[in-house]
Amino acid sequence: MNKQAETVLNYHNRTKHSLERYAKGPESIDWEDQPDQFRRFSGCGIVALPKPGAELEPLFADLDNPETISAKPLNMANAGLLLELAFGLSAWKQYGPSRWALRCNPSSGNLHPTEAYLINTGNDFIEPGVYHYVSHDHSLEQRCRFSDNLPDAGILIGLSSIHWREAWKYGERAFRYCQHDIGHALGALRYAAATLGWTVELQAEWPDDDIGQLLGLDRDDFKKQEHESPDIICRIDTHTGGKLIDIKALLEAALSGDWFGKADSLRAYHMYKWPVIDEVSAAASKPRTEEPERQTVLHPLIKSSCTRTATQIIRQRRSAQQFDGKMPPLPQTDFYRMLAAVMPTTAAFELWRWPPKIHLFIFVHRVEGLAPGIYALPRDSDALEKLQAATLAEFDWQKISEALPLYHLHSGDCRQIAKTLSCHQPIASDSAFSLGMVAEFGETIEAAPWLYRRLFWECGLIGQVLYLEAEAAGIRGTGIGCYFDDSVHEILGIKGDKFQSLYHFTVGKPLEDKRLETLPAYGHLGDVV
Repeated sequence: MNKQAETVLNYHNRTKHSLERYAKGPESIDWEDQPDQFRRFSGCGIVALPKPGAELEPLFADLDNPETISAKPLNMANAGLLLELAFGLSAWKQYGPSRWALRCNPSSGNLHPTEAYLINTGNDFIEPGVYHYVSHDHSLEQRCRFSDNLPDAGILIGLSSIHWREAWKYGERAFRYCQHDIGHALGALRYAAATLGWTVELQAEWPDDDIGQLLGLDRDDFKKQEHESPDIICRIDTHTGGKLIDIKALLEAALSGDWFGKADSLRAYHMYKWPVIDEVSAAASKPRTEEPERQTVLHPLIKSSCTRTATQIIRQRRSAQQFDGKMPPLPQTDFYRMLAAVMPTTAAFELWRWPPKIHLFIFVHRVEGLAPGIYALPRDSDALEKLQAATLAEFDWQKISEALPLYHLHSGDCRQIAKTLSCHQPIASDSAFSLGMVAEFGETIEAAPWLYRRLFWECGLIGQVLYLEAEAAGIRGTGIGCYFDDSVHEILGIKGDKFQSLYHFTVGKPLEDKRLETLPAYGHLGDVV
């Protein structure tokens, strides 16, 4: 095992929660000292985007067949709508004097370490260059004006993470949550693009160093400890015949371009230091790689009964805070639809270029026609025998669906088990079902340490699909980052690091907190569409 892989595995084991202790985090939290959720760069030109809030015609169910959605033209209004639906505000909540924003892309603790950039290569709707998206203002800050005329390859979206923004609350485990959030952001971007008739192409070959140079993250423009780490570049295919990206020419245009602005302080005191996050970030840094072509063979989904537009579903997405533990059983058709939607051959995963490494172990509590108990959904047929061999011999592995690779493992009331495993949180037991996302882990990390991040991205992408599918079914979901890692493995019979649990999720009927007032997402900007 090389040093980088050893560093990643040591970090992962070090940041496990257990019944005896939680991973290292702040001993106290001063909520008045919370980092600013909205990064801004002083000294940049500001480009106001058209007013947010526009509705589009496609129904949420139409996104199953994206080829049937006519592509919108690439212009300022539609580029702005892409950014809003992927990364913009969805509402404000207020309780007494406290007021906080919700976004279309979820985040652990609502801390939002993910930053989004738009790169324009040659379209005339905006000057070619690099722009930072400010979701609060729904505007762009011009960070770079390219020096050269480039072939028009359309627009790109770059994503980065401010690890410290998450570590302020979660300490050493924050690196994991930042990677979850990137996966959620990729899912949010995919859905936003699909409503416009566009697709997302991951530029997965790019090394982190090139991404950092293109986005200006390697510049001395950031306060110490508040820097951004590069994650991924995505090309938005608007189906208008743009040329392929010339990476070398794009980087040269950025390096020789005019750069503007410095990052404002996130205005929080750095009381605690978490050097292990910098260590794992360096060890998991991605070099240039050769990657496979993306999958193009899509299988039809179990039909959605949702009659709402995609933009409505995207904007209403919330993380449930508590569930009705006496909810009637979830209709089986809705349950099967949600599971079918996370399979790798559906349109939601069209951007994902690799065989799946994440599989689901599901605690069914209240689903029509299904006995309460533990079920499994291998997302790759090749993983079935490996999962069977790695788990308890007592599991029966009986296939219960013709439409899905869904297997019954064990019957019994698992509500208390699910609650305990998810750090004693009732949302894991009061739901219709909760689940753990289990990764093909040890061999993956040994092969390439930077794949550690991609495993969490795949989990976040699955989570984003479940969020929106739950909304479409008239219920709600919540991602769970707090769980007792090895206790999950013990319940399933998993030993060693061949498989590891990386994320939990739960779906049920939400209980609304009547004390909270809900305010319009962009009411502070004046009238919206």
